[in-house]
Amino acid sequence: MNFLLGIPAIVPIWLLWYVAANWPLAAVGLTQRSPTENDGMLPALVLLVPIVGLSVSVWWLANRAVARGTRLRGRTYWTVCAVATLLPTALSMVATTLR
Repeated sequence: MNFLLGIPAIVPIWLLWYVAANWPLAAVGLTQRSPTENDGMLPALVLLVPIVGLSVSVWWLANRAVARGTRLRGRTYWTVCAVATLLPTALSMVATTLR
């Protein structure tokens, strides 16, 4: 289930990276801003907050229902869920790199 939830989660994860890479990480000098990014942070946040909020809400509600019926401890269950959700993003990054 979490792997399938991770497929649409590629979009909010990418948006989080885009905002982080263009503003706070670029300000510290760890990345460079996109040369075409001249709109500022507000348009990115207007997209980021509802998309990430909806994605996290759906993920949490789906896993909350399943977590009650599992034998795994809470910390183990949520760690496995998070890793399974991040797998599609990691696989798409590897596929893009190997291309």
